[in-house]
Amino acid sequence: MDLAALGLSADEERAYRFLVTHGRSHCAEVAADIGLDPREATTVLVSLHEAGLVSAEDGAYRAAPPELALRGLLVRRRDELGRAEAVLAELAAAFQSGQGQDSLRTLVEVVVGAEEVRRRFTQVQYAATRRVRAFVKAEHTVVAAEENTAESDAVKRGVVYEVVLERSLLEQPGMLERVGATVDAGERLRATESLPLRMLIADDDVALVPLAADGELGAVVVRRSGLLEALTALFEQTWERSSDVRVQLGEGDDLDERIVTLLLQGYGDTSISNQLAISPRTVQRRVRVLMDRAGASSRIQLGYWLGRRGEDR
Repeated sequence: MDLAALGLSADEERAYRFLVTHGRSHCAEVAADIGLDPREATTVLVSLHEAGLVSAEDGAYRAAPPELALRGLLVRRRDELGRAEAVLAELAAAFQSGQGQDSLRTLVEVVVGAEEVRRRFTQVQYAATRRVRAFVKAEHTVVAAEENTAESDAVKRGVVYEVVLERSLLEQPGMLERVGATVDAGERLRATESLPLRMLIADDDVALVPLAADGELGAVVVRRSGLLEALTALFEQTWERSSDVRVQLGEGDDLDERIVTLLLQGYGDTSISNQLAISPRTVQRRVRVLMDRAGASSRIQLGYWLGRRGEDR
């Protein structure tokens, strides 16, 4: 629910929304609308009354104006978060100074076990406030892309994601549709043939590098240091050398248009057949038709013709 961040339960939010849109109402009316029995609804309404979100009069309830009641909750929550942030900075400084001769060891943390890696993977993304940079290899080790809910939450908060993928990942069946949804959400994606490692960098503060050795999963968490700067530089260099991922497959149901789009992105016959759910033989036949139409004797010539045709559109 949208108001959970202000401390309201789902039932409290539904009850408040009902009163906002329906005006003065009795408990039975609220209970019927939000699916609670009268006793449960009474508990919810009393809680809202104590929070200053509703007023009670003659056995009925009326919503307090949202711009006053909710803004008051929002201001209080911001104050609480501000105090928590100050305590965080204080504890971080105390932690660093309290390590003594072990202070260097806090810059690099070794995490062992799949569950611990997942936890750090989520924490690093939730800690980001501006930017997340990532290397994604074709085979995941701990967290699959569809399981990474922290990513969608961060994007909704306005965090910018820049991700370099291994190109073979895009060749997996159905992957372009998932990538398309990611791009539509505002993420920037590029692809390259091969990546040296998996990596996640939050702002310029911390990086997570998953590792595996002798069948055991783990990760290295790297905080502000020369090593973090080196990982950041590696990302930037790889990003510059990688190509943008284009996921638009053409409008309508024209098969040739969809094949053309994938050919221009460098996909082979098998990859195209996987993405479009057709046989490789059908792809080869349609490519042959395109070559004849272009008067091309090779796929290189066809690529040139397709590129020129795209520029003329």
